[in-house]
Amino acid sequence: MKILTKSIEDYIESIYIIEQEKGEIKSVDIASKLGVSKPAVNKAMNELNNLNLIEKSNYSNIVLTDKGRTLAQKIYDKHILIYNFLLSIGVSKENAEIDCCKIEHVISDETAECMKKYLNKK
Repeated sequence: MKILTKSIEDYIESIYIIEQEKGEIKSVDIASKLGVSKPAVNKAMNELNNLNLIEKSNYSNIVLTDKGRTLAQKIYDKHILIYNFLLSIGVSKENAEIDCCKIEHVISDETAECMKKYLNKK
């Protein structure tokens, strides 16, 4: 699979979160969550569709494929892990949320695993 951009990772993670919260995913919900325009969402959905991460036909709900759901869950789990790690070392909730959104895109799986082990020891 081609390397995903931060933007595409943010879209797939947002789709996953919306699915967990609402059960169905609409472009307008994604636009609202990410603070972007509907045309920007449509462009991203076309790319996600081309990567076989979602299924979407015109004017229908967006559905994660199995591949998309697996990737989205991995990204979301990393987000939660980093957020909890930052809280555990004394970072404020506000800054932990901001920082984990940045860190989750660049952190290695090895570092994430070490963070997980560290949190599990506490």
